[in-house]
Amino acid sequence: MPNIESTLNETRVFNPAAEFVKQANVSGMATYQTMCAAAEQDYTGYWAKLAREYVQWKKPFTKVLDESDAPFFKWFEDGELNVSYNCLDRHLATQAEKTAIIFEADDGKVSHVSYRELHGRVSQFANGLKSRGIRKGDRVIIYMPMSVEAVVAMQACARIGAIHSVVFGGFSSKSLHERIIDARAVAVITADGQMRGGKVMPLKPAVDEALSFGGCETVHSVIVYRRTGARVHWNDATNIWWHELFNSQASHCEPEWVSAEHPLFILYTSGSTGKPKGVQHSSGGYLLGAMVSMQWVFDYKASDIFWCTADVGWVTGHTYVAYGPLAMGGTQVIFEGVPTYPDAGRFWKMIQDHQVTTFYTAPTAIRSLIKLGGDLPKQYDLSSLRLLGSVGEPINPEAWMWYYNTVGQARCPIVDTWWQTETGCHMIAPLPGAMPLKPGTCTLPLPGIMAAIVNEAGDEVHDQHGGFLVIKRPFPSQIRAIWGDPERYKQSYFPAEMRGAYLAGDSARRDEDGYFWIMGRIDDVLNVSGHRLGTMEIESALASNPLVAEAAVVGKPHDIKGEAVVAFVVLKGARPEDPTKAKEIADALRNWVAKEIGPIAKPDEIRFGENLPKTRSGKIMRRLLRALAKGEEITQDISTLENPAILEQLKNTVS
Repeated sequence: MPNIESTLNETRVFNPAAEFVKQANVSGMATYQTMCAAAEQDYTGYWAKLAREYVQWKKPFTKVLDESDAPFFKWFEDGELNVSYNCLDRHLATQAEKTAIIFEADDGKVSHVSYRELHGRVSQFANGLKSRGIRKGDRVIIYMPMSVEAVVAMQACARIGAIHSVVFGGFSSKSLHERIIDARAVAVITADGQMRGGKVMPLKPAVDEALSFGGCETVHSVIVYRRTGARVHWNDATNIWWHELFNSQASHCEPEWVSAEHPLFILYTSGSTGKPKGVQHSSGGYLLGAMVSMQWVFDYKASDIFWCTADVGWVTGHTYVAYGPLAMGGTQVIFEGVPTYPDAGRFWKMIQDHQVTTFYTAPTAIRSLIKLGGDLPKQYDLSSLRLLGSVGEPINPEAWMWYYNTVGQARCPIVDTWWQTETGCHMIAPLPGAMPLKPGTCTLPLPGIMAAIVNEAGDEVHDQHGGFLVIKRPFPSQIRAIWGDPERYKQSYFPAEMRGAYLAGDSARRDEDGYFWIMGRIDDVLNVSGHRLGTMEIESALASNPLVAEAAVVGKPHDIKGEAVVAFVVLKGARPEDPTKAKEIADALRNWVAKEIGPIAKPDEIRFGENLPKTRSGKIMRRLLRALAKGEEITQDISTLENPAILEQLKNTVS
């Protein structure tokens, strides 16, 4: 099988400023290389040292890594800890009055929560959970708006040893039902509704509908936070208001000390087709990954105001909202609303108002904000920023440059982070005081992460050809299992041909400096006339055209070429209604791609839409695009789509 071909040619390099290097937690490439060498020389000793340094243990571990039942690895198994204790109690003696969370509501109202207050709230709610009979090992579904209460619910579960499973508040009742059933949850924590863009969006009705589908007899409690005041259906047998449960409880709750391998949470992925996969994470190893990545990648300082825009329904909101910043004793911003309300300057105004120093968001949000007002950031004082981050998908070089120049004013490093729900924390990302940056690459693996690129036979690819991204050795924060499905876990992540390595499911290449360039998902690799092309590179080429705001590329079967390239494009201007004008733009874009990459990558079809089909969290639903490209009927659940009407627009091909 030929290697995956890389066609993107990016030559711009940005060295870290001397002042940034001087203050960085990892300062200079020599320091990074020394850390990597230490991990190579004594892998388990390296991670054991970090675990003792960062994590507070009730009972110290004596075992580091157990590989006897590979790929069901265990880290620090005989050590005992509590994740909530590590996020809250450990700070009370030194900084109890420090602000832990700055919460900005959809309507702009701001509240501050100190570590002392957050500890009290978590303890009270944890006692409330215990009063409902919820115990260590029980599974609890959290279906909440982006709020302080969502973090309190997650931390309270961790405090008593219950296993939480957060379901994004934009998911349908069907998706919620699937997750309740699979986890055999005993409780659901929800709200009457949520506020997004000035509108009330119901949540409790979806829970009621999910429970009505049947098979949810394990659920004995539905705890409802009153956010909007909307009227809701009430079942006295199982329903209880958050405030009624909370107010009657003591503000001290002794943590439940658990093994480092005790499951902290289950987070479901890929649920739009087939059975959702319940990614199960441990307590000790996951916490360690969250903390070291905060320290290294975000160059965490005690004075930082950290803002990760991700919803807690996604892994980014787990690691870099609910756990990582709190474990480090940081101050973070949590935002309830959307970046376009009341106008497209909302993010920039919040950075200005809260003096945010570290801003971490998704390329989808960046591209949308470019389209809505590329010069808007210049109207705000963004001088507090010192570091920018990108997460969720590869960031195309032109969006990177706008982010760097317009938002970061050409002085803030960008940490373009590659990781997954399954890895728990950053795997490949710049250490901003150590590495020169190149637009579009996530650079080098974190010290101790043994990443490589292999072909389909599992042999390492050493030149600049692309292949499958793998991690050769187990690492503390990685997935422990797919909940209730060990065979699926082994087949999905540790297939025999990978020889014990973790298969990430992404294609990648390395350049002459050893930097990793993510080329797209393995199933997003196109085979065009014998050439294997990564979709991300074609998307980046399209997005670098001045007319284009965003693009997504998929393949469809072709009798001669094997696969044809189908591009779905959102323009910065209006969607062309006139067929002649649409064809003129499409031809110009085809020629642009031919010039940027080569004629082999020219899209066979281009379809224009006002947007791409995305979930309410901003994730592009590529399965829908593949179905549209093939002319198939959409049979999947599209209730999580932000705007289902977009699908009709994207059915039309420009010939």
